[in-house]
Amino acid sequence: MEGGEEMEIVIVGGGICGLATALALHRKGIRSVVLERSEHLRATGGGLGILANGWRALDQLGVGSELRQTALAFHRGQDLSLDTGKQQEITFWYGEARCLRRGDLISTLAESLPAGTLRLGCQVLSIQLDPTTSFPVLHLHNGQIIKAKVLIGCDGAHSVVADFIGLKPPSFFAIRALRGITSYPNGHEFPIEFLRIRGKKGILGMIPIDSKEVYWFLLLNGTSLDSNASKDPKFMQQLALESTEGFPSEMLDMIKNSDHNSLSLTQLRYRAPWDILHGNFRKGAITVAGDAMHLMGPFLGQGGSAGLEDAIVLARCLTKKLNEVNPTSGQQLFVKEIGQAIDSYVKERRMRLAELSFRSYIVGSLFENPIVVKKFVFVVVMKLFFPDPANHTRYDCGSL
Repeated sequence: MEGGEEMEIVIVGGGICGLATALALHRKGIRSVVLERSEHLRATGGGLGILANGWRALDQLGVGSELRQTALAFHRGQDLSLDTGKQQEITFWYGEARCLRRGDLISTLAESLPAGTLRLGCQVLSIQLDPTTSFPVLHLHNGQIIKAKVLIGCDGAHSVVADFIGLKPPSFFAIRALRGITSYPNGHEFPIEFLRIRGKKGILGMIPIDSKEVYWFLLLNGTSLDSNASKDPKFMQQLALESTEGFPSEMLDMIKNSDHNSLSLTQLRYRAPWDILHGNFRKGAITVAGDAMHLMGPFLGQGGSAGLEDAIVLARCLTKKLNEVNPTSGQQLFVKEIGQAIDSYVKERRMRLAELSFRSYIVGSLFENPIVVKKFVFVVVMKLFFPDPANHTRYDCGSL
């Protein structure tokens, strides 16, 4: 195939996992290029909870200390039911926990990369394999052609790369998530803890980011989501207020005073645990990471952290093999060697991701199923398979 720009490693998607993967490779002395379809860095979702396992990965990337300066650590969690008045402590995490502004995490990762690594406004329309070299060839919306030796898809729920390697499309929860950030110029009076309030129409969660900003989210049952309504801040704010009728006045004020630019409304999706257990995550020298690999509900606060773990493990496996491959090796041999590295990455990640996916699936199913018998079954399964609710946050993805 003639023409086209040639690159060693191409990462599709400039979100958390894509930028983290590029940074992990950079820390190991390997250059990559990140193709992001948007014209600017994306920070959709407002805030992001990072628990102990995620901070271990951020420390390996060399940005943990900087990001700790942007968010306060919280040590407690409270769950309150408005119907019964019952309040109990939440214990689904262990060790360090902070809520970052998604924009702070994205910008910190991007600014740590060498100049020229991130290319904005580069949408990948299609992928094919070069018949001679078996290297992936990317066709962009602007007509540009890029030839890569290694291709990593970090392009989220609508992953072009995941489609190319044959992964099943993600499934839908019957749950919508509405998220936002509220600023208090003179400071807020909320305790530095995670609070979850269960009402008749939804579940409201909130975490202070620092002394002046609070991240909040609202989980609502429902499968219909108008694409235009999900882009209307006034609609989202009104929906949130209607769904929190009867909640404490300070929570309603928090929603009323939220930053319209931070609001987002999405239908929650997930890659089924059984698909993660049996899915094929490689095709030649092509693989996926982050949401493209293991999209899961936000119920454990692990989506972002799992993507950071992916970045560390994938960079470690690729680097080891790249250091062993003879530069004069033929193209077919190179693809075979890199394929072995990707297989090592997938093998190391598969059971970890299946566990997180299964936990998230059970918790999501508890919320979306009002039938008492089904809820009882899900609770029993949760306690049987995961007796330690915080064990997943003790995980260490290892060093680069």
